[in-house]
Amino acid sequence: MPELPEVETVRKGLNQLISAKTIRQVEVFWPRIIESPAVEVFCTKLQNQVIKQVLRRGKFLIIELSEGCLISHLRMEGKYHFYQQETAPNKHEHVVFRFTDGTELHYQDVRKFGRMTYLPKSQVSVYFETKKLGPEPTVADFDLEVFATKVKASHKKIKPLLLNQQLVVGLGNIYVDEALWQAKIHPETLAKALTDSEIKVLHQAIIEVLHRAVEAGGTTIRSYVNALGDAGNFQVQLNAYGQTGQPCVRCQTPIIKIKVEQRGTHLCPTCQIKKGEQQ
Repeated sequence: MPELPEVETVRKGLNQLISAKTIRQVEVFWPRIIESPAVEVFCTKLQNQVIKQVLRRGKFLIIELSEGCLISHLRMEGKYHFYQQETAPNKHEHVVFRFTDGTELHYQDVRKFGRMTYLPKSQVSVYFETKKLGPEPTVADFDLEVFATKVKASHKKIKPLLLNQQLVVGLGNIYVDEALWQAKIHPETLAKALTDSEIKVLHQAIIEVLHRAVEAGGTTIRSYVNALGDAGNFQVQLNAYGQTGQPCVRCQTPIIKIKVEQRGTHLCPTCQIKKGEQQ
């Protein structure tokens, strides 16, 4: 948390709230959140810049400025709060952006795992090349043949393979469980053991699950709200994640929770059978 749908919802909210605003001042209260440049340089570089638009690549927010780009990764608990007037930051708000019109944007991160980087626009593409991110999970970008080739070449279990962001971006624990449930694939299945038809169904499930989650504004688990202070509602559509003990909507078998490489994982033991365990 947050995963791609939540980050996309934050992006949309920030676009509404801060586009065209001019940054008057930046204050940083937890220096480790700023990856680069040095905190003092970071604050100085952003001063007097105009926010053009807010973009997204995978789970990264890209705040395009008049002379550069601010890249923000929310990690586990990061979120943005917008205020109409000068407001004292709470103990968990570690970066404050003050705008010339008197409004403010505060970055809150209880666990302090989130990170920000300021880059010249010419370096943004290089920055993301070093991350080795996969394609966006859309029909236009997420090529089935490329996906199938990489899946068949992997010796990993399918769940951790989908989580690594190199095959396709944006999948975290929630949406991997949902996509695998929809595709009727056991999360411990070795990727290379999947058939062409199973890969095709999984590919479509990834696109559909993430699209529905974006449309619903993300999933509210624990403390997630978007930049406008609204909670997402995809949790009412969840079929596997967090449904331990509830009947599978396809077959009525209770959903179970197991560990797959230290990650809590939800599945239907009837619909999602391990390869080699079929009767």
